[in-house]
Amino acid sequence: MTKGISASIGTLWLAALLTMAAPPARAQTPDFLADRGDGLRTSLLATYIRPREFIFYPFYEYTKTSNYEYKASDLGLVGDTDYLGKKVDHEYLIFLGYAFNDSWMLEFESALHAKVKFNKAANDPVTAVPQELRESGLGDTEMQLRWRYSKETETRPEMAFHLQTEFPLQKKKKLLGTQAWGFAVGTVLTKGYSFGTLSLRGQINHDRGDRETKFGEYAIDFLKKLSPQWTIALTLEGEESELSVIGEAQYAISRNAILKLNLGQGLTKKDRQTAPEIGVLFRF
Repeated sequence: MTKGISASIGTLWLAALLTMAAPPARAQTPDFLADRGDGLRTSLLATYIRPREFIFYPFYEYTKTSNYEYKASDLGLVGDTDYLGKKVDHEYLIFLGYAFNDSWMLEFESALHAKVKFNKAANDPVTAVPQELRESGLGDTEMQLRWRYSKETETRPEMAFHLQTEFPLQKKKKLLGTQAWGFAVGTVLTKGYSFGTLSLRGQINHDRGDRETKFGEYAIDFLKKLSPQWTIALTLEGEESELSVIGEAQYAISRNAILKLNLGQGLTKKDRQTAPEIGVLFRF
């Protein structure tokens, strides 16, 4: 009898110790977060960041613009007639991002080295624009502060805002980089569904060089996690009269490394662009 009671007490103590040592059960992720989790949205397509996480993303982007709109005055020469030339860009970029908590994050993106080749229009025999122009060096460089105002619920989309600053690090260049301070403020609404996740975003730009404020980039994004390894995304993106479609496939090489394959295609006459991108994103 005494031995039976002792054995029972010992079993209870062992069960209690095992219960305390076991890790707490994780809260189940709601279905509307199945594609992306509870991280903060970055400016990168289909890319989210967790609190106190650091992202490092080196990547290469090639952009071919068949109808590049220009006028001689844009290149420091005389002439205000618009022409459609050709331009090819090669950019080697890095993206850095850090989330301070589940509401605030800071990101930095820069084309550490870029090359541009420009060819004037065939119907531009009048202006003094050279037949071909080439520039190389540091490309566009910008920072963003992003704030998640409210998280998504069963009935309400997530709402977030961002403040963007572009740095004028190429004041003497005509084709490469940014020549004047640029600022933007934007917002994004995100809602998850059984078929995928949709986002609606837009922003307002202010250019200190042109001294004008106007509506900037707007887009509708679609995101779907197909498996633990594969995620796909599709975007319809525009700015003023330009419109393009962007597709991306992501493959999880490991828990903290993701291969990103991206392709953008312009849909309008002024935005006749083809822009493939490839890179590997690392999480720390």
